[in-house]
Amino acid sequence: MKISIGAQSLQGQPMFKLIDNANELEQRGVDVIHLEIGDPDFDTPDNIKNSAIQSIILGETHYVSSWGIPDLIEAVQGATQRSRGFTPNTKQILVTPGANIGIFYAIFCVANSGDEILVPDPGFPTYLSALAMCGVKPVPYNLEPKDSFKVNLDELESRITSRTRMIILTSPNNPSGSMLSKEDLKSIFELARKHDIYVYSDEIYSRMVYDKSDFYSVSEIDFCKERVILANGFSKAFAMTGWRLGVLVAPELLAEKMMLLLQTTSSCVSPFVQRAGTEAINGSQGDVEDMMSRYRQRRDMLVEGLNSISGIKCESPKGAFYVFADISSFGVSSVEFATRALQEAGVALLPGTDFGANGEGFVRLSFASSESRLDEALARLQAFCGKLGGLSV
Repeated sequence: MKISIGAQSLQGQPMFKLIDNANELEQRGVDVIHLEIGDPDFDTPDNIKNSAIQSIILGETHYVSSWGIPDLIEAVQGATQRSRGFTPNTKQILVTPGANIGIFYAIFCVANSGDEILVPDPGFPTYLSALAMCGVKPVPYNLEPKDSFKVNLDELESRITSRTRMIILTSPNNPSGSMLSKEDLKSIFELARKHDIYVYSDEIYSRMVYDKSDFYSVSEIDFCKERVILANGFSKAFAMTGWRLGVLVAPELLAEKMMLLLQTTSSCVSPFVQRAGTEAINGSQGDVEDMMSRYRQRRDMLVEGLNSISGIKCESPKGAFYVFADISSFGVSSVEFATRALQEAGVALLPGTDFGANGEGFVRLSFASSESRLDEALARLQAFCGKLGGLSV
């Protein structure tokens, strides 16, 4: 049977291969500590769950506007004003079935096959998968370890050509947890204006910042009226990964085209899920604050523990819930380190090359896991690295 060129280009996400391997080990009775995927171990807060349950009881189980329900759009307006200093109008806001799909919507609506989009390296693998699906060429810009994974503006501009349509930014970054400064973001925006291209600002971890004064959104420059596409979601900060709920804020014409794409592919986002999102924004933030406090403790615990292991170096992330640890001293590839850590120590973590070629020599560990499991993982990695150290070159 023949399949389309588009289907042949589908890549998926590389981390799921390691997850499958971990699951196979567990089926054989091996105790695996999962530090490979960014899924909070906390439950969705009760007030959010109860809002969705009540919505279903009231019969909100039918089609709604492809834009989103008015209450959630109004909540997004308020949250954007409080956090970023501007209020987008209702035709700039699109509620999406998860944040991931927003990447596809934006690429599909701004670029043609053969065009180019700049992506961070290391960066979130879905960028590359979505680009391949659309026939758009990814042009990586390097985030260097020696610069704490910050953007080199000269290098970034050197990657821009007449075919460039968009720059993708992630701050806080996945996998490194680094953040872009206000000055850097303003400079990147000016580059985009100079070359008349879009900026896709992936801010899924914007509520997961350990020093609030460090966070700045490039959307604050043009209020998403000219060229900035602001992408956010509920999965991480609210422990809602299974709910599949995201939001895009964009220039009106682009927002309308992305809405039509959503309408074509999925009609609308379930209204009861949107009620949960409205409660997440407007309701009590106590559980969210407690989760962030625990994440901070886990971050500090994991960073200190990893740095105490001979051969590993690890900077403290400014945001998100990952650490990106330097394992280059062991003289093995990131893939080999991750594969052997799973097989020999029962610790599932991701090779840095899952996030791009510039991730070689690093592994990503998620601290969205309990303190006791993190403590056990550190003990296992200590023993594993002790044996691996004998192979260092």
